[in-house]
Amino acid sequence: MVEVARTTTRGNRWRTDQVLLGCDYNPEQWPRETWVEDVALMQEAGVSLVAVNIFGWAELQPTPGAYDFDRLDEVVELLHRHGIGLNLGTGTASPPPWLTTAHPEVLPVTIDGTTRWPGGRQAWCPSSPVYREHSLALVEQVARRYGDHPALRLWHVNNELGCHNSLCYCDVSADAFRAWLADRYGSTDALNRAWGTSFWSQRYGSFTEVLPPRLTLSTPNPTQVLDFHRFSSDALLEQHLAEAEVLRRHSDIPVTTNFMVTAHQRDVDYWSWAPHMDVVANDHYLDHRLPEPETELSFCADLTRGLAGGQPWVLMEHSTGAVNWQPVNLAKEPGEMLRTSVSHLARGADALCFFQWRASRQGAEKFHSAMLPHAGTDSATWRQVLELGALLRSLPDLAGTTVTAQVALVFSYENQWAADAPARPSEDVVHLDQVLSMYAALRAAGVTVDVVRPGAPVDDYRLVVVPHLYLVRDHEATVLERFVEQGGHLLVTFFSGIVDEDDRIRSGPYPGAFRDLLGIAVDEVHPIVPGTSLALAGGGQARRWSEHLRLAGATAHRELAQGPLTGTPVVTRRDHGHGRAWYVATDLDPTTRDALVAEVCAGAGVDPEPGAGADVEVVRRAAPDGTREHLFVINHGAEPVSLPADGHEVLTGRPVAGTLHVPGGAVRVVRTPEEPS
Repeated sequence: MVEVARTTTRGNRWRTDQVLLGCDYNPEQWPRETWVEDVALMQEAGVSLVAVNIFGWAELQPTPGAYDFDRLDEVVELLHRHGIGLNLGTGTASPPPWLTTAHPEVLPVTIDGTTRWPGGRQAWCPSSPVYREHSLALVEQVARRYGDHPALRLWHVNNELGCHNSLCYCDVSADAFRAWLADRYGSTDALNRAWGTSFWSQRYGSFTEVLPPRLTLSTPNPTQVLDFHRFSSDALLEQHLAEAEVLRRHSDIPVTTNFMVTAHQRDVDYWSWAPHMDVVANDHYLDHRLPEPETELSFCADLTRGLAGGQPWVLMEHSTGAVNWQPVNLAKEPGEMLRTSVSHLARGADALCFFQWRASRQGAEKFHSAMLPHAGTDSATWRQVLELGALLRSLPDLAGTTVTAQVALVFSYENQWAADAPARPSEDVVHLDQVLSMYAALRAAGVTVDVVRPGAPVDDYRLVVVPHLYLVRDHEATVLERFVEQGGHLLVTFFSGIVDEDDRIRSGPYPGAFRDLLGIAVDEVHPIVPGTSLALAGGGQARRWSEHLRLAGATAHRELAQGPLTGTPVVTRRDHGHGRAWYVATDLDPTTRDALVAEVCAGAGVDPEPGAGADVEVVRRAAPDGTREHLFVINHGAEPVSLPADGHEVLTGRPVAGTLHVPGGAVRVVRTPEEPS
């Protein structure tokens, strides 16, 4: 049985002695005779961690005040007898119909005042005291019953908090928002200053006059919207903390909840959540709606590692194949499941878990893939699951190792909320698109990236990339200025440093907080019409954005060669202190962008991984004491690649002496030294 350390200390203290393969299991959907078959097949696949009771509320509490644990007891004991650890859910993710029937006031309300009714999931308001009371009563029962069970490895609070109900505009939420604002600002005078309510006669005389930013006839107050996002993230965190407090009164097992670090979830500030987790866990699904889904996957894995403080983390959910919630739900191609799983593994995951174990036959997720598909064990999916399980078993010394990077990329959720607000210069510029663009260029340059929050220490990096950081606090800008003064290299892209934490424009030319550091002054921005571009001197294209930029200490590196701003610098650099600061005043075409980022990396002394590029991921995980290292190579392209390596390749079982050959679409993992110390 896999042993996991027990602790009550916060801050990524969860540890496992080997990399885990896991899954969500919903035995309530199946007859008892199926359970025995499931557990036997889990053992065959190498599953060692199973999440149960995620949506168990109606099963455990069929009527008010009446609890029935018989079926869950059977499942828990069955898993335990077969040496499978429990990732035990609190069961609070979706309230049962009896609760919403008796208390319809717990239901969430959307921005237009429409109530969202039961029939799906997460039909509850994050600020509802009624939901809080009933949910914590359930958690108390679950914690008392299973808190010291020997199979328990991890507590799983709720599920994907805020996936559907992150922003609630009901009267209960309005009262909670007012209390949050009173705590934040202390007085309506301070609130009025922060929100700029002298504009459009919005001044508030008391907190009772304040509402959530419900649907308005015109553009809403941007800082009101920003604060409502902050409040809503905090309200969801309060639910997690309340459930976790109950669990910790009855159990010393580590507690977490599953984040949704992914492109389509933007409403939760996980930087503020992460310090409260015993281990950071994430759900991630390949999003085929994106132009480069593998790039987004790698970014999200690196961001999850950043949230974990560089320590190992848990991939709580991903899929063997298609999901059920995209407009066209594409199945993964042969080998794709292994590649995407290993991408998470290479970037710090110490557990790879799937939703779900057995594909459902009914309900909204009946076409969602699973480890055990509708086709059963005589299927390509099952064979790929066995292949992944075998790979993880061949990596007994990987757990606990970490990733080291020479480059940091700055990202924040509140910046995303502010930068993408209405009434900005161009809706064709989307914050996450700009972040992923710079990340893609770094990936093409073959460098490993840490994702950090604004203001985080960056002294250990050679290069820091700051894409589209519209909102920045004074101390966050100071961290970057000192970094450059002390010899670091910095790359800042357009629409950065524009506002402070209240979404207030910084006086003087753009880019505000970074103007002196970068040695430039921008008089006006000039968005480029969607679908068009402007030529650059020496080749390349400027898209979406240009600026009336003057040099104020910097030198021009690239200039516009077309349009009314012909001759205006579009890429600048400035030597400052012992370091160098670059600025990019447009959205460069990919070829020009990649060439520039490669040049910046080289100038900063960043060492690329040989063989790495846009289609080939090369990432290393190393033991803290330096006794062992694992080299991960994931070839997403069709052509074979070769790169230098020495050690033992775990998938083929062959020694590698000098050169590693990786076929198109394949994965290779090399352990060095050949025999672990």
